[in-house]
Amino acid sequence: MGQELEWKRALPDRKTAERILADPDVTRLALEQIRTYRMGSTYYDTPDRTLGRGWITLRCRMENDRRVYCVKAPLPDGPKELHSEWETEAEDLAAALELLTRQGAPSELLALRGQLAPVCGAAFTRRAVLLGFADGSRAELALDLGELRGKTSTQPLAELELEQKQGDFAQTLALLAALSARYGLQGQEKSKYARASALD
Repeated sequence: MGQELEWKRALPDRKTAERILADPDVTRLALEQIRTYRMGSTYYDTPDRTLGRGWITLRCRMENDRRVYCVKAPLPDGPKELHSEWETEAEDLAAALELLTRQGAPSELLALRGQLAPVCGAAFTRRAVLLGFADGSRAELALDLGELRGKTSTQPLAELELEQKQGDFAQTLALLAALSARYGLQGQEKSKYARASALD
């Protein structure tokens, strides 16, 4: 099991993503060239949204040519930005559930597998870069542009994610606060799955 600590912000428009990637603070902290991924996510749940009601997310994401299944679940006593996370590459959902539960993902997934079906999705381009801070901490900055997909309708997607990769997160939060003030970024409390599943 891994843990994911990340913060999301809604972008006011798509051009803001370009400005953030070229921001002097970002370019100064960048440890690599910007990476670009084509992302296509399919989210699974039961007809009555058993997983969603338990704040558990199950998705299959195509990351360029990689098929990655992932389960996210909240930590009982952790902040809302911190999740338990399990992921694996697999050919299909049945194989993925076996592998994920062996890693420690909630065992209830196996009991529900006959009821699980695609309920919504997302398609977007992610541009990401690893940032390094003076204290040795690391965070990944990602800009996602695309759309969320319900059963019959879509919604534009434009958001920033900052995920802590290593060390203390104080400098990550300071950067997030600076970028939010500079570019008018608004808090995004809901996950991609929560927003997509609310669409028709």
